[in-house]
Amino acid sequence: MFKHILLAGDGSEHAIRACEKAIFIAGLTEGADITLIHVVDDIPARSEVVEDDMKPRAIPEHRKERVSSMEKRVKDANIPLTVKHTFGDPGPTIVREASEESYDIVVIGSRGLNQFQQMVLGSVSHKVAKRVKCPVLIVK
Repeated sequence: MFKHILLAGDGSEHAIRACEKAIFIAGLTEGADITLIHVVDDIPARSEVVEDDMKPRAIPEHRKERVSSMEKRVKDANIPLTVKHTFGDPGPTIVREASEESYDIVVIGSRGLNQFQQMVLGSVSHKVAKRVKCPVLIVK
């Protein structure tokens, strides 16, 4: 049923729990695959962005390492995995990825914001759930 799964994660506890659910869902359908999207929401230090030779921005290795445990879990489950690291505003970036690639489901961790933060800022998971067309599983 859910063959093409988008897993949004940053390596946090909530993201790791979401990863476990994505693996479970993928295990229910033969030939299922997972795409892990890791969106870095920050402006890197100038030294990370531009050096003397004006190199383009790249995701720093320490940021990529944050999701390495998620990658390992999916690989250990023998599920095909694609990993996408990118800069951007997490909500819209995840929504764009989900829309452009026609995923069957998006699995994302809940950040557990308190009511005031949620009212003022909203959460990435709620922004994604409101805007994507496919089902969204928010994992606490």
